[in-house]
Amino acid sequence: MTNTTTATTTPRGKTVYLAVYDTLADWETGYATAHLAENGFTVRTVGPTTDPVTTMGGLRVQPDLALGELAELRERTEDTEDAEDTALLILPGAGLWDTGDDLAPFARAARRFVDRGLPVAAICGATAGLAREGLLDDRAHTGAVSYYLEATGYRGGKHYRDVDAVTDGNVITAGPTEPVAFAREIFALLGVYEGEKLDAWYRLFKNSDASAFAVLNS
Repeated sequence: MTNTTTATTTPRGKTVYLAVYDTLADWETGYATAHLAENGFTVRTVGPTTDPVTTMGGLRVQPDLALGELAELRERTEDTEDAEDTALLILPGAGLWDTGDDLAPFARAARRFVDRGLPVAAICGATAGLAREGLLDDRAHTGAVSYYLEATGYRGGKHYRDVDAVTDGNVITAGPTEPVAFAREIFALLGVYEGEKLDAWYRLFKNSDASAFAVLNS
């Protein structure tokens, strides 16, 4: 499967905000955050509060800041040079996306990011959060399967793409089995890897293609 990329932009910021919450799916964002950190980005974790959260794999994560603090930070820096430091908001999947409204505030935060021209990347259950918030009604997107998003009652079904990951404007979506493709779209949007190197990175980590290593490190 291939990705669909339309109307992308390259943000200038260097701070990536990674949402963390109980039942977070551990495997979905590691490729992205590890290589972002290796390439000069700062990854800051954002929780519902600053209390520790426990991932699906049983890891305890201490958030760097609470979601409310992130909203306050965005408002304070909206008209300053500091606002340009924000590169991306990443929303991982989690069981809580499907069991109630506990994570709805993160979807609303995604709405604020998108409304201000800032990128958001959502994978797995977080795509349902974006769907409920109306962020997928008018843009190409993907997810676990089409009927999973249809169950949210959203109006974007005609824009669903049965591919590994999709970038449309400043919104990236992917299904739970595509953490490598998800990272690829993030790298493309942020300009971490481009052209042959982006393709080589994907071939190396998706397909264990040893020939890609030399290209990536050239």
